[in-house]
Amino acid sequence: MEINMCFSPNMDDEYEKLIRRMNPPRVVIDNDSCKNATVVRVDSANKHGILLEVVQVLTDLNLIITKAYISSDGGWFMDVFNVTDQDGNKITDEEVLDYIHKSLGPESCFTSSMRSVGVTPKMDHTVIELTGSDRPGLLSEVSAVLTHLNCNVVGAEVWTHNTRAAAVMHVTDRETNAPITDLERLSRIKELLCHVLKGSNSSRRAAKTVVSHKQTTHTARRLHQMMFADRDYERAPGYEMAEASEDEKQRPMVEVVNWYDKDYSVVTIRSKDRPKLLFDTVCTLTDMQYVVFHANINAEGPEAYQDYYIRHLDGSPVNSDAERQRMIQCLEAAIERRVSEGLKLELCTTDRVGLLSDVTRIFRENSLTVMRAEVTTKDGKAINTFYVRDASGYPVDAKTIDSIRQVIGQTILKVKGGLEDSKAVAQESTTRFLFGGLFKSRSFVNFGLVRSYS
Repeated sequence: MEINMCFSPNMDDEYEKLIRRMNPPRVVIDNDSCKNATVVRVDSANKHGILLEVVQVLTDLNLIITKAYISSDGGWFMDVFNVTDQDGNKITDEEVLDYIHKSLGPESCFTSSMRSVGVTPKMDHTVIELTGSDRPGLLSEVSAVLTHLNCNVVGAEVWTHNTRAAAVMHVTDRETNAPITDLERLSRIKELLCHVLKGSNSSRRAAKTVVSHKQTTHTARRLHQMMFADRDYERAPGYEMAEASEDEKQRPMVEVVNWYDKDYSVVTIRSKDRPKLLFDTVCTLTDMQYVVFHANINAEGPEAYQDYYIRHLDGSPVNSDAERQRMIQCLEAAIERRVSEGLKLELCTTDRVGLLSDVTRIFRENSLTVMRAEVTTKDGKAINTFYVRDASGYPVDAKTIDSIRQVIGQTILKVKGGLEDSKAVAQESTTRFLFGGLFKSRSFVNFGLVRSYS
């Protein structure tokens, strides 16, 4: 007698819930054992993607991960993270500590039916996703079109990398402040934005616009996915022989080697440290369908060192030079997408329809390039962050910034850091784009070889 058993996704979810009830996650937060950091220990039943979920919770709290030790070989997941606040202090805020316990402990919902990294439980806006070629004035044009269509931008995150641009924007109806649900209007919004994205560009990669009422993925992870799908990790023609610069020294060094005795591929990354770096690399490995079995992270100084012991979901290591090269390119791109080049400007003022359009138009008229942007609104206030540089490639002129601040308001637009921060990255190409910059293609200092350890 032959018995055929078919398991549905719902049955898989129920099995996962059962395992979770039998082995609830355990979170220990220790402020005593380490002199200069709070130690967060997470023990849980293992599943693909759980490392990303834990890192995301810590990252979304704007915590700095200075060290991490990860082990998930077998059915159990054990992580240790040393974290601080933005000022380098231990975490003592009871609300933050309680949130970590609830998000990662027994009360959390890691099951696929309940949570996919960063699911938005309540949608009070319409989500617009944009992908296309970077060009002068694109951000200003996109925001102007939305204003013309009576859309208010209540949130947005914009990334640019290697001549490509991606954005996730949250908009509401100008009159009702509610999500836009009219299908004809949504179709019109999509049509006009597609037209703006295409422009006169003859790129072999088409522009893409998606308008929806659902966002089931964390915004930063979604941007990584969008740029990965757009193949921003492929270097633009003409940049392979770009000259070396001071910025060359800060390029990530990625090595991928195979440890055949253990059937692992070992990924070693050395790069300049920055906030959210660990999330970006773990996110990329996860979305490329690799499993992290062990990892060691050290980011206590200006440089970050990351070592990952990985396999495919099917249990195999990296099995070709082409795959190794692609992984190196993708990890490099993931690190570069959020590099904070240029001058940081912060805008805080009462929110209104057309604010983003007006601000980006002023930037454009003063020949400033927006490298990256984060737009948020809360309780009627707009809190926007822009990373800008001069469109010609020269250092941002102090007089230009003063002029812009006089127009927008000295107390509304503030300079974070100093104008000298933008000089180190200002001597590159004179063909910088307003919607973001190009990262020149520079050869890795160190290439990994697919080989075994002796």
